[in-house]
Amino acid sequence: MTTAAARSEGVVLPTSQISELFTSLVKAMRAFQMYLPNNPVYQRAAQQVRAAFAPVWAATDVLELQVVETDLHWEGEVVYQQLSKSDSFAWALYKDGLRVLTLRPGVEEQELVRFLDVVNRARFLPADASDDLLTLLWAEEFQWISYQFAEAYGDSAPPERQGQAAEQVSAEVRQQQVAEDAPARNSGVVDLDDFDSTLYFLDEAEINYVVREVTAEYSRDVRSSAMTALFDLFEQQTVAEVREEILTILDQLFPNLLNAGEFRTAAGVLRELRILRDRSAALGAPQRDRLQSFELKLSEPAIVRQLIQSLDEASIRPGDVDVSELLGELRPAALETLVIWAPRLGSEPVRQILESAADRIAAANGAEVLRLLRTPDSEALLGIIGLAGRLQLQPAVSGLGDALSHQDPAIRLAAVQALTAIGSPGALAHIDRAIDDADRSVRVAAVKAAGARGYKSALRRVEAVVQGKAARAMELSEKMAFFEAYGSIAGASGIRYLEGMLAPRGLLRMKESSEMRACAAIALARIRTPEAREVLERAAADKDLVVRNAVSRALRESAA
Repeated sequence: MTTAAARSEGVVLPTSQISELFTSLVKAMRAFQMYLPNNPVYQRAAQQVRAAFAPVWAATDVLELQVVETDLHWEGEVVYQQLSKSDSFAWALYKDGLRVLTLRPGVEEQELVRFLDVVNRARFLPADASDDLLTLLWAEEFQWISYQFAEAYGDSAPPERQGQAAEQVSAEVRQQQVAEDAPARNSGVVDLDDFDSTLYFLDEAEINYVVREVTAEYSRDVRSSAMTALFDLFEQQTVAEVREEILTILDQLFPNLLNAGEFRTAAGVLRELRILRDRSAALGAPQRDRLQSFELKLSEPAIVRQLIQSLDEASIRPGDVDVSELLGELRPAALETLVIWAPRLGSEPVRQILESAADRIAAANGAEVLRLLRTPDSEALLGIIGLAGRLQLQPAVSGLGDALSHQDPAIRLAAVQALTAIGSPGALAHIDRAIDDADRSVRVAAVKAAGARGYKSALRRVEAVVQGKAARAMELSEKMAFFEAYGSIAGASGIRYLEGMLAPRGLLRMKESSEMRACAAIALARIRTPEAREVLERAAADKDLVVRNAVSRALRESAA
């Protein structure tokens, strides 16, 4: 329904609707004063004001209000009242002479935020300021907002002066007023107006340049500029009191940067402080320690944990680049906390960033990785083991070897897997020890790793199992793992023993089970020599179905 149609059908605009509108408007003015435009509180306040205008414009297409000291009147009714002048929106208008305020549809979309900003600025102008509310409103040239001002001239009655956007105050009148108020020019001073009387005399390229420069100025990171000034002062001023004061300011500011999500700025602060520590002249030991404390403080477990939680729980997170830049400043002390918390996060992007930060720290700080590997009660132990294997950290081999003595089988299994990924001679030597582990999963992982690498030093332990009584009591998958490893490691030297176990007519024929004979066939497939294949071919027609199937499989594998 259009506005005109609504009025024709007798839509009544209740006074309470106007009161609610100005309640929302005053709240929004406070929010606009306290928060930046990208803040959710600022944006929510703007949306609420726009919503409050909707029922008003459904009933009328003009809203004219009389400003009476601390009250706003509409059609003779008080729709806004705040007796405290310091908090009154109406008084902020009245004290500068505004008597009538008129709003029209479209103001909530285009001009309301600017109008409230002007009112806020006018409220805090100093007493001797050259501007007031009227001049500030003139500069904005509103289209949907009209106003009437009353100014006292001596003892005469205050005449009313109406300002209704640009069409009500012509450019010629304004130029005349400026000329009258301007001081007299000295003779010999060049005035551009003598050469070009056009109001806008810049060419297009010059206008574009001005626009770019103004945009750059307003988008400039003022906080970074202020920080740079502090760093310059710290470096140039060698007076201890000045430097202590700057460090105190940074000490108070740094936590605020983290809480506000200014991670890139915080990372920049840490980098600058590190540079200052290295090159500042006449820097005493206490000041040097304070500069270093910023890096150490960021990497404290409590602060790292709080930072991670805020990143994971925040509905609006800073860009991944900003977070990565800050985490790039973490020291080795943060590694344990990162490894503990990364798997617990619900946000996949944040988890990936934390894992990358942990990988970077671990790759550059082998001593910290070793310390954690040798801390059996650390919550991060399992994660550190996995990290060492994923990055194939050679310096971590000795620590992984220590982890093979841990009481938790899961830790020992992870250590075997990490050592397998590293695959160095030192790592295989520790894997050899794990072949005798009390846990089946650890034994199987270790013997498979030794067999896959053909690690000759493991032959003694594997052979003892295959040729002893232990293999006969094993579950089939473990038994097969040992026989496969035996074939891979022993090679041709193991054919004779395996043939004796597999042959249907032999000394051990009546003593060996079908499973043991089938495992011998699988072991022969790993040897891959003509002699081993001949043994398998002779057993291809064995009467035992299990053995016959195993031999058939072994022949296919040896031919591949």
